[in-house]
Amino acid sequence: MIHMHDVSKVYRTERIETTALENIHLDVERGEFVSVMGPSGCGKSTLLNLIGLLDTPSTGSVEIAGHVVAKNAADGAKAVRKSDAELAKLRNEGIGFIFQQFHLIADLSVVDNVEIPLLYRRMSHRERRARALKALERVGLQSRADHFPGQLSGGQQQRTAIARAIVGEPLLLLADEPTGNLDSQMGDEVMNILESLNADRTTIVMVTHDPRMAERTHRTVRMFDGRQVN
Repeated sequence: MIHMHDVSKVYRTERIETTALENIHLDVERGEFVSVMGPSGCGKSTLLNLIGLLDTPSTGSVEIAGHVVAKNAADGAKAVRKSDAELAKLRNEGIGFIFQQFHLIADLSVVDNVEIPLLYRRMSHRERRARALKALERVGLQSRADHFPGQLSGGQQQRTAIARAIVGEPLLLLADEPTGNLDSQMGDEVMNILESLNADRTTIVMVTHDPRMAERTHRTVRMFDGRQVN
């Protein structure tokens, strides 16, 4: 599902060069649930951005779900770079995103928020609505479909965000601190949903600071100063 070889990411300005990631080698097979841990600023979010096709590596190669999205000439072959349109299509069809901040639109209903990723696909309003309601049912929020985000608890808002992430039936789910803003009970509810999705063969990569949550995943990748330490 995910194959990263010798990946580095360097950010440059006129005065400063910052290495965010260095020599990352990471393989995640389909159906795995992998957590990523490390101190703040160690490169966890940069790694997730590369996997989620929100950024491209400075060196190395990245393959997601059988698509080579970046491959540098240094790897012994012609350089490969997908266009922005190609990356956007792959993101929309194959990857779901869950963030620590829920990023719900306050003046849209819950079901309308969940429908948003489907607006970029060719399907009828009826089909979009049916898929959104199915996703809400999966996270136990079908009765809240017509509510607005401000009427929901933090845990319910995160479950809405999960429904939005899975409405397109992605093969890969990326979660950046999905329980970070929740108390332990609500965090457990969110993890229960993620485990249920993983049981259905959804591949999940989750950044977390919480060892208790990491223990519930199949394995943990640890980062330090932009390097993978295990």
